[in-house]
Amino acid sequence: MGKNTLISPEEHWLLWAVLIAVAYFGLWSEKTKWGSKLSAAVVSIIGTFLLSNLSIIPTSAPAYDTVWSYLVPLAIPMLLFKANIKRIINESGPTLVAYFLGAIGTIIGTITAFELLDLGKHNWQLAAIFSATYIGGSMNYVAASEAVHLNAPEILTAGVAADNLVMAIYFLVLFAIPSIKFFQKKYKTKHLENAGNSADTVIIATNNDAPDLMDMAKVFTLASSICAIGFLTQDIIRINGSAILIITAITVLIATAFHKSVSKINGSDQIGTFLMQIFFAAIGASANIGVVLSYGPILFVFAAIILSVHLLFILLAGRLLNLDLAEIVIASNANMGGPTTAAAMAVGRKWNALVLPAILCGTLGYAIATFIGVGLGFWLKGF
Repeated sequence: MGKNTLISPEEHWLLWAVLIAVAYFGLWSEKTKWGSKLSAAVVSIIGTFLLSNLSIIPTSAPAYDTVWSYLVPLAIPMLLFKANIKRIINESGPTLVAYFLGAIGTIIGTITAFELLDLGKHNWQLAAIFSATYIGGSMNYVAASEAVHLNAPEILTAGVAADNLVMAIYFLVLFAIPSIKFFQKKYKTKHLENAGNSADTVIIATNNDAPDLMDMAKVFTLASSICAIGFLTQDIIRINGSAILIITAITVLIATAFHKSVSKINGSDQIGTFLMQIFFAAIGASANIGVVLSYGPILFVFAAIILSVHLLFILLAGRLLNLDLAEIVIASNANMGGPTTAAAMAVGRKWNALVLPAILCGTLGYAIATFIGVGLGFWLKGF
């Protein structure tokens, strides 16, 4: 593989330069109209996917293996340092209830899709990955794929493509639901009525200072130490794939027990996000166009079934529990897209009181979704 490409697999520095440059390009693209519609992850995947299928870079190289083995585990704790479970439980209120209903809906949807479609030998792994993604977010897509050892870049690329297409449609549906009179008549609409009301505003305490050298040193020291413990424990207990789950558990424990100290560290999520971008560039580079095209359609249907069941369940259960329509919609967004998209929707809809719960529920998803998805995947493997 890669013998007839312009850049050979052994030209490590050139390949690292390509991966990092494409990851940067993906992040930059989100500042443009076309890039914001696709997302940074998709742009990065498409970039290296084109380069590899045009025989400019190889589809297999030691650099890509390094990304899988080291950068992904390192990014996970960086993205979880704000996952203070106590704060999430105390401050999320009814939105947290709706969030858990959404998680249950995703589990039911995944089981339904698993029974209806034949995804071949990777069926249980894909079920684990998609359920984790639709309980937490894209971070969990990466973490779950590592935990279940799905090292098949073509399938992962097809999965990302299918996920982004279905998600784009789903977000349009979510944004539309609060404006539909049928739903307004069936659900409480306190947040819709108070939209933009200054009395309904919640001030979010955030630290937007740019990370300095000490912050970055702390981030890498903590993250690498947690990864070392995680993989050492995996070697001791001899359960393949457990390192990612151990790393997640340790990070959430630290973020909760030492939240005052950890919350003062700036830049961890920014660094982690960029490392994840390099991962997306790596899976795009490793993908074969034939396999992507063959897997894409069925994964689109797989994702669509999960999201349809999820939405139906969270709406019905939310109605039975008399939850506010806005809380249900924001919780579903937190399930699917994580804290960023959920908070953006709350701000866009002027549901000021739901901005903080959106962030907290989305962060909780990052913390627990990989465990749930991987557990569900292994359970389905037995069928």
